[in-house]
Amino acid sequence: MEYMIALLIPLAGTVLGSAFVFFMKNELPERLQKALLGFASGVMVAASVWSLILPAMEMGNIWQVTAGLLGGFAFLLLIDYVTPHLHPKGEVEGPHSRLSRTTMLALAVTIHNFPEGMAVGVAVAGAASSEFSVAGALALSLGIAIQNIPEGAIISMPLRSEGNSRLKSFLIGSLSGVVEPMGGALVFLLASVVLAAMPYLLPFAAGAMLYVVVEELIPEASQGTHSNLSTIGFAVGFSMMMVLDVVMG
Repeated sequence: MEYMIALLIPLAGTVLGSAFVFFMKNELPERLQKALLGFASGVMVAASVWSLILPAMEMGNIWQVTAGLLGGFAFLLLIDYVTPHLHPKGEVEGPHSRLSRTTMLALAVTIHNFPEGMAVGVAVAGAASSEFSVAGALALSLGIAIQNIPEGAIISMPLRSEGNSRLKSFLIGSLSGVVEPMGGALVFLLASVVLAAMPYLLPFAAGAMLYVVVEELIPEASQGTHSNLSTIGFAVGFSMMMVLDVVMG
């Protein structure tokens, strides 16, 4: 049962964040958005280091971990290249630039949520075989869920400001997180294959998450005014996830 809970917790974070659209105005205040982006970045970086890279180092060698990490970066780079999506300033990239902004927003987050789900699936598969602690898997899942709260809000609120109904904005924001338990379940079902590849898969998931931080979150948090709030948010998010992982792991 705890394994199923761990797989579903990140989705709950996305749903909770998307629900902000029912309680707030059409747009998140800029200062709050900066702080949330920084916080999400801090959580993801800490989760990548403490929950994925360091455990992988204990299971394999530096070359396996390096290969997995670079593979994760390369995978997201390829996905970004072949799939239409939006970047922080709103410009469309990818071969299908005629798609609507709403579709772009949904695609961008959905694509980047999948490797996060895989990361949880890898940790849960490891916990099921005693290669990884259950507490550590839950900590990673909870950390990603915390990161997903501002992410869900940052999706649903702009959709509402573009004229979509609150319900539609909430549903699109929530659905962007459905791929996380799907990715986690897929990895978990392939556990027998996953376990042998743990020294590669854990850093692979970390590389994918770090790519999202560097390519999407930090640039958006740094542009314009109030970027210092994103720096403070990063410090809080990183520290919280680090403590969570150490205490629960």
